Amino acid sequence: MIRRWTERSRAVTEALRPWLDLVIRLLVAKAFLVQQMHVMMETGAIDPWAVLAGAAPILLAVGLLARPAAVIMLVTMASMPVGDLRLFWAALLLRVVIMGPGGVSIDYLLQHGAQSVALPGAAPLARAGTWLREAGAPVYQLALRLWMAAALAGVALAALGVTTSMRPGSAWLPGLPSMIATLPPSLALIAAVMLAAGAGTQIAARILLILVPFSQVGVGDDRLYWALLLACLVVFGPGRLSIDAAILRLLTRRAPPLDRAQMPHVVVVGGGFGGVSAVQGLRHAACRITLIDRRNYHLFQPLLYQVATASLSPADIATPVRELFRGQDNVRVLLGEVTGVDPVARTVLLDRGAIPYDHLVIATGAEHSYFGREEWAAFAPGLKSIENATAIRRRLLTAFEEAEAADPADRAAWLTFVIVGGGPTGVELAGAIAELARHGFEQEFRTIDPAKARVILVQSASRLLPTFPEPLSAEALRALRHVGVDVQLDRKVEAVDAETVTISGTVLAVRTVLWAAGVKASPAAVWLGVAPDRAGRVPVGPDLAVPGLMGVYGVGDTAVSDGWNGASVPGLAPAAKQGGAYVAKVIQAILEGRPAPRPFRYRHRGSLATIGRQSAVADFGVVRFRGPLAWWLWGAAHIAFLVGGRNRITVMIQWLWAYLTFRRGTRLITDAPRQA
Repeated sequence: MIRRWTERSRAVTEALRPWLDLVIRLLVAKAFLVQQMHVMMETGAIDPWAVLAGAAPILLAVGLLARPAAVIMLVTMASMPVGDLRLFWAALLLRVVIMGPGGVSIDYLLQHGAQSVALPGAAPLARAGTWLREAGAPVYQLALRLWMAAALAGVALAALGVTTSMRPGSAWLPGLPSMIATLPPSLALIAAVMLAAGAGTQIAARILLILVPFSQVGVGDDRLYWALLLACLVVFGPGRLSIDAAILRLLTRRAPPLDRAQMPHVVVVGGGFGGVSAVQGLRHAACRITLIDRRNYHLFQPLLYQVATASLSPADIATPVRELFRGQDNVRVLLGEVTGVDPVARTVLLDRGAIPYDHLVIATGAEHSYFGREEWAAFAPGLKSIENATAIRRRLLTAFEEAEAADPADRAAWLTFVIVGGGPTGVELAGAIAELARHGFEQEFRTIDPAKARVILVQSASRLLPTFPEPLSAEALRALRHVGVDVQLDRKVEAVDAETVTISGTVLAVRTVLWAAGVKASPAAVWLGVAPDRAGRVPVGPDLAVPGLMGVYGVGDTAVSDGWNGASVPGLAPAAKQGGAYVAKVIQAILEGRPAPRPFRYRHRGSLATIGRQSAVADFGVVRFRGPLAWWLWGAAHIAFLVGGRNRITVMIQWLWAYLTFRRGTRLITDAPRQA
């Protein structure tokens, strides 16, 4: 119990720490910069030190050379009159000097490389920063607690009529916000003792933080700085020099060591949205986890079509699975191909052996479905993996290159592109290819005009985006036709080969056909020996467990659940993430002997689909958007859900570049020689 509580507290701390550090840096930098500008305007003197002191807050705010900047600001403050806010600034700047600028900073990104960079003095400075943080952090946290406790004790003793030099607002003690200052003397004294001794520190800090009045709080208000200091105690704890830490060390030593080999074994098959969410949900569970995938990366599939149309590179939307769980020590990642499951022996069969399990989560996703015409796969590739995306990109770019050199009779076939399927993937592919043809190759070809390429979207239903409301489907149709896409509704593809495609009896000469018409589940039902539904999915119960199989769960596109108000849960990324998180709660409840959570209920947050430049549709139930607003919302949502800060920054830069210049940065034909 103690370890679990400690791990959860550490997880909260790690999540909040970088953002609290960022808030501290920004507020102190802004206040100090305003103060410096006032001084320079009053004196009218600008010397080199004043310029340096003026640049220091900017460096502190962005987190570049934050420690030297904080030292410069502290030295500058030595000549300022002592006051409440100066004391707060000094305390917070000293924190930056000792602890560093935090995770949301340029210094943090460069800290590992700084220890080996070929610059004189860089490595010793980096090591000095690490030593200062490790040795100085406990002393700083102790001093902060004593400083705040002295202010509280001064209020309590003054209210009791005891004469003391500990007067809040004096040269060395900060003033107290009004509500804290009016605490009953006994409560203020108890809080002071708790802070000074480091006993129940976070509880006392939370109570005091609640008492701080936040109405109309400004940068020049001491209430804001008191709140920041209390938040530091809540988020970072009292430090090693405290009774809390001593008790925790004592209890931890007396507790028997954890033997992970004896813990229940949870096996998760699939490193997609569902599998990753399940593993992350078990980060505090007393179990060992094995995540198996045939690829070593987690893929953000909603942007896969942008790799296929040369907008992004594969590394922009994929993250190594091992990197995701670098800090989760109860996870083991295996690269392997699952060939079956033995529910009786409770083992997962791999191409390299078998792995026993106590709980099994299958999140293997879906693959293309050609509705019984599997021979079409060679001529009409689908879009489910990076390999598919790069192959489609090669086909698209090669088609324009071949058209440039082809005879006039064959040129039209090379410049005709057929996309089969009018769902979100087909609509997004058609819009992106049309934009690539109209804007991506401007002034690059001499024989052909890429803008005259013909993009055909074939949909067997009577409208596009069948899962969207009809007005948004009509908007998607209008937007696609506006960018030049030939949308053919109520028509079916009857034959596909290397040179032609037959659409409802009409034969077209086409060299590039892309498939976005349907998917089928992975062979999980065959592995488990259960009867699948029509799409090959494994039926699961209200708790996402496979009926009749103990400890086996299915999430995402692998499973079919009626957890959407009695309807089937859609095959969307949010549904897979919610299912994985729910299964983690079920397994953890079993491990801890608690009642199972309520049956799974999918909460639909909305659907988004982009058609082209500044054109998209968004359905949030009652609220619906279309046009530029939906397009910006689509971009913001996809960037927010990307995994990893590097990927978010890279995608934003790529999109901004493409938006301003109409250029695609990844138009490379790779992986195969030119095909005649």
